[in-house]
Amino acid sequence: MNKNIIAIAATALLTASAASQAAVSATVNLASDYTFNGVSQTTNDPALQASLDYADDSGFYVGTWASNVDFGASDDTNIEWDTYIGQYFQLNEKVGLDTGIAYYTYHGDSASDDYNYPEAYAKFAYNSSMGDTEFNFWYTWDYFGLDVNHYIAMIAHTVEVTPGHSVKVSFDRSTSSDEKKWAWDGGDAYNHYRIAYMTSWKGFDFDLAAENTSMDINTADSRIVLSVSRTFSL
Repeated sequence: MNKNIIAIAATALLTASAASQAAVSATVNLASDYTFNGVSQTTNDPALQASLDYADDSGFYVGTWASNVDFGASDDTNIEWDTYIGQYFQLNEKVGLDTGIAYYTYHGDSASDDYNYPEAYAKFAYNSSMGDTEFNFWYTWDYFGLDVNHYIAMIAHTVEVTPGHSVKVSFDRSTSSDEKKWAWDGGDAYNHYRIAYMTSWKGFDFDLAAENTSMDINTADSRIVLSVSRTFSL
């Protein structure tokens, strides 16, 4: 169980594509499941999510994002609320770098704030005639408030198959530096695989994904996830 980096990834992409104009935007997203690298944060149930973001022409951005969560019957945590701040750099015509830090907070249970933690990230984007390639890295020194180092590395590639219709394939690996403090299905790491079809229609963005992990648990098995979102300029 744990948070998701959808908000930061989306912000980075928006900043990369629209770094020439300052903007405030809000996004509302309805998802059939809220998954963090293939692991459901809502015990396989739907999620309603929203973000508020600011990005200016220097590449600087800041934002906040929230979602309902459900970590099981023994935990009454029901809200995740994150904030993030970062800087996007266009290194050359084809390469961009997004760096920043996020802070994840949890609410609803008397012990929810024990889960809060910071995370630093760096994301490299490469644009070519064959599509967009990403190399993304996340690191925290206090994963889920447990004083343990945790790393995530991801590679992803997006191809526009026809105008307005794209497919994104990604692979990521999550690793705990101390499985006695935090373990993934009894081990120190797991793999996550995902393929998504993305399109837009009348101002709505659609993402239909198939994903799976190397873990053998109910909240991280193979699944189809559909999300529908809309972004508003403020």
